[in-house]
Amino acid sequence: MPMRGKTKAGLEDVVATTSGICYMDGRRGVLSYRGYDIHDLVASTTFEEVCFLLWHARLPSRAELGDMKSAMVSARTLPESILRMIRFLPPDNGMAALRTMTSALSHFDPDSDNSSKEANLRKAIRLTSQIGSLVATHARLASGGTPIDSDPALSHAANFLYMLTGERPTPEATKALDVALVLHADHELNASTFAARVAAATLTDIHSAIVAGIGTLKGPLHGGANANVMRLLIEIGEDASDVEIEEIIHAKLERKEKIPGFGHRVYTTEDPRATHLRRMSADLGKQANRMRWFNMSQCIERCVKREKGLSPNVDFYSASTYYMLGIPIDSFTPLFAVSRIAGWTAHVLEQLTNNRLIRPRAEYTGPAHPQSLRTLDER
Repeated sequence: MPMRGKTKAGLEDVVATTSGICYMDGRRGVLSYRGYDIHDLVASTTFEEVCFLLWHARLPSRAELGDMKSAMVSARTLPESILRMIRFLPPDNGMAALRTMTSALSHFDPDSDNSSKEANLRKAIRLTSQIGSLVATHARLASGGTPIDSDPALSHAANFLYMLTGERPTPEATKALDVALVLHADHELNASTFAARVAAATLTDIHSAIVAGIGTLKGPLHGGANANVMRLLIEIGEDASDVEIEEIIHAKLERKEKIPGFGHRVYTTEDPRATHLRRMSADLGKQANRMRWFNMSQCIERCVKREKGLSPNVDFYSASTYYMLGIPIDSFTPLFAVSRIAGWTAHVLEQLTNNRLIRPRAEYTGPAHPQSLRTLDER
């Protein structure tokens, strides 16, 4: 007889591997990279330092950081063939473009046929730089603009905003995006990271493993929630009063509609990343004298918490934060990849240090074996 009821859907609570990269405690709202609390990392490091931390399991010295930054800056310029290919892609799907162009990058990587640890680390650095350039360039072309060359004097966050908007960002905007990149850099064994590790375990190349992660992030149950939050805010409208906002959210909840940006599979308290994004959304609103998006978000948060008991996750306040930074809504999920590439590559490197093919089993729920088989004429 088939065995039923012994497994949870979605592998919930299943421990699939060991990892020294990211620690989470959902009940206490704790997130750390390599043992460093996310709040301390936000306060005292940059995205580039966090990349080094994830890849090397320690924070860099000043000299090491300088060398890695130089390598990242050198990798920002996309091959001319890649730029020509981007121009032929449809402008309305940033994640599909990113998936396709990341795969294409493998053809132009000088270490494409080298899978040594040292070569994979070099490719991790290049991919982290190049994915930022891919996302910014595609968004520029999608909006009718022309690609902008990177500025070697700018940090990773500042250069992304410059290549995206054509304007050198303010220190406040640079800091806001840098913090967002740090917050999104890794999150343990989420769907896209697991997909990348499963691919890496077959000993495929690192580009293919990252494409597996990007393809998984493209799915609306993993990526895309922050874009839907911003679409919800725009749908409600800046002129809506708090009473009208609450009525709209209440009606959606009555219809059993999900409000994007709330709840999490692991966190049962506030997502520690949301704490910082809430603050950044408020700060950017004050600087621009445009607080309405933040105030609307606050109203929705109060309503959902009161009616459903749910706290905002990383996606909720990242929506208004990115919008205030001038990032197009279609680029919200690709921007997630601009950050998460650091974690994906770290997990691929870790998987390969003690690799075994990942081959789980399925609980069979089909007809009992053996079934009586009738020939075609007997059916």
